[in-house]
Amino acid sequence: MSIVKMHNKKTGITYVYESESYWDKEKQQPRNRRKLIGKIDPETGEIVPTGGPGRKPRSAPMVAEQHDAPEGSGHEDLKAIIDRQDREISELKKKVKGLEIQCAQKDQALRNIRSIVMGIGE
Repeated sequence: MSIVKMHNKKTGITYVYESESYWDKEKQQPRNRRKLIGKIDPETGEIVPTGGPGRKPRSAPMVAEQHDAPEGSGHEDLKAIIDRQDREISELKKKVKGLEIQCAQKDQALRNIRSIVMGIGE
């Protein structure tokens, strides 16, 4: 089985399928079966499951109900979540930079080893 990406030019959405090859005995030729996995989120590049083939049924529009909750409630919680995620992103960016430096050092070490080995073989 393999993963196949299909880009829809009309909608701009890239769908991801699981493809399986099989032999069609009647037509005496190979065929493919595809199963929809999801679509690619353009912002993150991650695969978002669609829940199955075809369109999802439309749900009723959401109506914001305002009961006893004072105006602005919950915004503090969202702000705290966003702040925490921003800190986490900053930490991950620092880790990525550190890993990039380590990769560069390892690449340099490999180049040095190759040059030593090539020098010995001559």
